[in-house]
Amino acid sequence: MNREEALKLLQQYLRDEKMVKHCLAVEAIMMYLARRLGEDEDLWRLVGLLHDIDYDYVGRDMRKHGLEALNILKNRGLPSEVLEAIAGHNEHNGFKVVNEKALKLVHALRASDHASGLIIATALVMPNKKLAEVKLETLMKKFRSKDFARGVDRERIKEIELLGIKLDEFLELALEALKSIADKLAL
Repeated sequence: MNREEALKLLQQYLRDEKMVKHCLAVEAIMMYLARRLGEDEDLWRLVGLLHDIDYDYVGRDMRKHGLEALNILKNRGLPSEVLEAIAGHNEHNGFKVVNEKALKLVHALRASDHASGLIIATALVMPNKKLAEVKLETLMKKFRSKDFARGVDRERIKEIELLGIKLDEFLELALEALKSIADKLAL
């Protein structure tokens, strides 16, 4: 499956434009992260793009989220580690990741998923509501502020350290990734 096919499929299943933008944000971070780690950028960006494909389909039921994605994505030529990572990024559905490549993708995806939320929330409180205004120093302050963006799981972002990347380096990389697609995010 190429990126264009994946985007078409995502838009078929996700009706909420904010969720589509979220998937585009996670895709960008995963691509930058793959580049940093010497991984397959196309594969990693597909994981980011498709990770929430079943979100509307399951009515946002976290017990089913990720599992239905397996049904949607099976038989579409995606490697097993991609399917496992998408199913396994949600720890509430009981899916157990066993593939080592998939486990690496899961840690990257969880970190990217929540980092995108933190960065976008930070941009939205800036005077002009633009990603260009967000600096790493501000992002680190917002990360430490438990009252800011309460839906963002800081522990999931810190999973990036399991891949040998320091938190500040990752947040800088993620911020740069989102700035690169600011026009698509309307930020």
